[in-house]
Amino acid sequence: MDNDFPPPNPPSPPVPPASPPPIPQYPLMPARKPKTGRGWKIATLVLSILLGFLLLSEFVGMFLGSFVNVEGMGAQSHLQEVTIEHNRSANKIAVIPIEGVITSSGIGGGGYSMVQLVEDQLKMAGKDDRVRAVLLKVNSPGGEVLASDDIYNAIIKFQNEHNKPVVASMGSLAASGGYYVSAPCRWIVANELTITGSIGVIMHGYNYRGLMNKVGLRPMVYKSGRFKDMLSGEKDLEKLSPAEQADVEAEEAMVTKMITETFEKFKSIVKDGRQFSSNRNQSNKDGSTGRTLDTKWETLADGRILSGKEAYENGFVDELGGWRTAVKRAYKLADIDKADLVTYQMPFNLGNLFSLLGKSDAKSVKLDLGFDFPKLDAGLYYLAPTFLR
Repeated sequence: MDNDFPPPNPPSPPVPPASPPPIPQYPLMPARKPKTGRGWKIATLVLSILLGFLLLSEFVGMFLGSFVNVEGMGAQSHLQEVTIEHNRSANKIAVIPIEGVITSSGIGGGGYSMVQLVEDQLKMAGKDDRVRAVLLKVNSPGGEVLASDDIYNAIIKFQNEHNKPVVASMGSLAASGGYYVSAPCRWIVANELTITGSIGVIMHGYNYRGLMNKVGLRPMVYKSGRFKDMLSGEKDLEKLSPAEQADVEAEEAMVTKMITETFEKFKSIVKDGRQFSSNRNQSNKDGSTGRTLDTKWETLADGRILSGKEAYENGFVDELGGWRTAVKRAYKLADIDKADLVTYQMPFNLGNLFSLLGKSDAKSVKLDLGFDFPKLDAGLYYLAPTFLR
């Protein structure tokens, strides 16, 4: 039978997927070689040369220092003069700072004490004919009795030997030992708000036996004499035998006697220093004579602190003002119009630096009790206010 429908069309062949467009080809850039700059090499070389120069100068200085005595100065040859204010003058005024706690302990890495430093600075100022006066820049709460007395004697000796005035310029704090070293100066300048005075002596200590009893710690003391352990903080003051009580009372009497003797010396230092100042200032060309102590000044020498204004009113200082006032006063006393201000400093010392790096506190043990003890060493008596901490 015939089929009326036409035969179906054959299936169309599959259409292949379209190929992606060709990726454009760019010419490859030649790889750059990393720069081998010489900047860091030059810097390293320069630093190495500088370090070598410092080491060489240090060793040469140490070698020569053992054979050469610069202008007969001895130890003060280790100091160098630094100008802190240029005034285009052939004259100089030496500035010697007394800052912080006055102590005989070493400062820096070389074991140079504050007393030795001040003495050597005064020697350098005395040997230099261009130095016409000294400015003692005091900002200290006081310190050790002996160290303060050594500096006092050095200032007296300097003024007597060289006839150059020393002017004390008190900063924010010049109390007790700070006033002790100012007293021998020919002229004392203080700000109205300067804290000064505190003329007195203090010895400080703690009795910590009660704390030892609480933790079950009992000391074992063997001594050669009755008073060998005087001022010890280990004594149980609440359980003393009659003989021990008598010893404690005797100890207190001895310590009080020693402090009283030092206090009387302090008052004589104040009296003699102000009298010395008054005598020298009678010859001032500008007619200024400074201040003299009030007749009742000893009533204020009971350890109390004074403001600069109170100190001026009672004759403990000669003039009220600041640093520039002290500089101008030094000009007048030295009879000059102007001068360069210089100071004497210890130069940079690699040996000191290495000694500092070599220090270690690994063997020290610290007990934190929740508060700080005043920084007064037990067994030493001080010219310092009770707020020294």
